[in-house]
Amino acid sequence: MKRILYMVAVLCMAVTASAQDLRSGRYNDGYLYRHDLNPAIGNEQNYVSMPALGNLNVGLNSNLRPDNIFFNRNGRTVLFLNPNVATDEFLQNIKDKHRIVQNLRMQILGFGFKAWGGYNTFEINARENVSVNLPGSLLRLAKEGVENKTYDIGNLNAHADAYVELALGHSRNIDDQWRVGAKVKILLGVANVDANVNKGILELRDDKFIGVTDAIIQTSIKDVQYKMENKMRGPAGQQTMHRYVSGIDKTKWGVNGFGMAFDLGAEYKIDDNWKVSLSLLDLGWIGWKNNFVASTDGEHSVETDKYIFNLKDNTEHSFDNEKERLAEGVAQLYELKDMGNAGSRSRSLGATLTWGAEYKTKFYDKLTFGFINTTRIQGKYSWTDFRFSANVAPIKAISATANFAFTTFGASFGWLINIHPTGFNLFVGMDHTLGKLAKQGLPLSGRANVNLGINFPF
Repeated sequence: MKRILYMVAVLCMAVTASAQDLRSGRYNDGYLYRHDLNPAIGNEQNYVSMPALGNLNVGLNSNLRPDNIFFNRNGRTVLFLNPNVATDEFLQNIKDKHRIVQNLRMQILGFGFKAWGGYNTFEINARENVSVNLPGSLLRLAKEGVENKTYDIGNLNAHADAYVELALGHSRNIDDQWRVGAKVKILLGVANVDANVNKGILELRDDKFIGVTDAIIQTSIKDVQYKMENKMRGPAGQQTMHRYVSGIDKTKWGVNGFGMAFDLGAEYKIDDNWKVSLSLLDLGWIGWKNNFVASTDGEHSVETDKYIFNLKDNTEHSFDNEKERLAEGVAQLYELKDMGNAGSRSRSLGATLTWGAEYKTKFYDKLTFGFINTTRIQGKYSWTDFRFSANVAPIKAISATANFAFTTFGASFGWLINIHPTGFNLFVGMDHTLGKLAKQGLPLSGRANVNLGINFPF
């Protein structure tokens, strides 16, 4: 449990990518990567990106705020488990379900050019996705300690994958109103991990405790070995040897899977002032060669009334001593067996659906307003984002955007500034503005990202 909680703390502190594409740039004409949001969109110019800096995105997206789990006590930053943090103070901000989403698309190389009757793009991207669903009951159990309650600590899920993407896109006008586009992507899989606690019940009674778990971890990496640990567990006089997975021992990295995905998009011009658009991104899968499994091997249960509590200190069954033995008993619920390599498996990507509309004002043709809805379709890790923007290009070399969003993770403010004189394009923007920061530089909102890129149009 401590490892899980520290993992969550690290994710809340991490400066990692949170949005695969800069949604604030969707209606900014100077932003060269609108085709990543809708492959039907082409640019007025050809371009070549600066390697590794053409389109870079860093940030974090979560509805678990850093100040929900970190507290200031006597000038020090401490985790909520610290005894100086009152239980009521911590629990007042804990929800039934907390979500952490972290994604990365770092462009290694990219360019776009006009040819073959339309606009063409080529990209090599490193991509990584992490999603965690954390039940609030797990945090409550960790803080409250042993109380006579029933805790449902199931629905603890984590998913992560990493792969390299080679994408080739083409878009063109069908007539004066319709424009369509598509991308074909070849995917080279590096790693995939799925961890699920399908069932987790802990019932603490006056005279005994009952626990039931059903958990599985599937790891698709070229070569990995789980670290095994042996430990005597159980009440005094009834201890038995337990052998279980305690971590990762050895890992060899490399290409471990191959797949394919498609982006599809269309844009329709209603009149000189209105456009509407629709796209479906990352529709595809990766077939993984290896699948190393660790699990409880079905439902695993522990029920015992063999613990005796003595209110007197310095006795064999003092509360402190018996509490340690009880904790060891509870730990049996999370013992995983190494089930070996289960062979190949296929895993679909999380697809993204976007749709929106743009209005060019009649009183000032350099000002537009836009709306875009982005929905990630990935089962228990799905999320959505509604974003309204105002976009202006007062002079040829500068364009800017400001927008406001309502998302699964809360409301946020975004912006983009794009400087694009002849032969040079620099953009800096955020879908989630940093806002107030803690002393350590962490965004207290739990959501932040910074996007920047340097490209060379011609």
